[in-house]
Amino acid sequence: MQQNSVTEQMTQAGQKIEHDSFAIVDQEVGTHKYSAEEWNIVRRMIHATADFEFNGLTRFHPEAVSAGLKAISQGSHIIADVEMICVGLSKPRLSHFGVTTHHYISDADVITQAKAENTTRAVQAMRKAQRLGLLDNSIVAVGNAPTALLEVVRMIKEEGLRPALIVGMPVGFVSAAESKDETALLQDIPWIITQGRKGGSTLVVAAIHALLALAEQASK
Repeated sequence: MQQNSVTEQMTQAGQKIEHDSFAIVDQEVGTHKYSAEEWNIVRRMIHATADFEFNGLTRFHPEAVSAGLKAISQGSHIIADVEMICVGLSKPRLSHFGVTTHHYISDADVITQAKAENTTRAVQAMRKAQRLGLLDNSIVAVGNAPTALLEVVRMIKEEGLRPALIVGMPVGFVSAAESKDETALLQDIPWIITQGRKGGSTLVVAAIHALLALAEQASK
């Protein structure tokens, strides 16, 4: 199989460390029930956190990987709940596919509207993305705010929103697990989630980087 170039570490030393880390994960993980492509995503998530519980906690809609690869190959937008995801994603890797990232949680109008309606900034940020026409056919990336994920699920059910893929991994104690449970009930919209309280922007970044690597390999 041909070596990736765009989605690899930039130095040979960095590549060796990453590949050795993946090999250690493969060696220590034991058994898993993921497909080869799904395992590439889960393995990178474990690599990013040193937490083997994501072998099992990570769940995939049957069409999640294929939907993610299609969205990336078409240069879809990534709409994130927080800036951390946008900062964490590799700009050279994204630009290779023409993928752009967006977040609105700190925008003045989002904050004003959240105060006026007594909702969260995360809810209003997703509503702003929808008003701008960016959510349909996009990759929705949620690593921090359960209310963002719940709002996307609501818009899917009530407003006919059709994102290409949801990477829903909010972390926390209030509504985090519940928001992912709600996402997992979606049948027509592909998703990747982590069950329970565990999650975070680092995991979302790792999952998307894995999808970018798979997309590069698929393009060869």
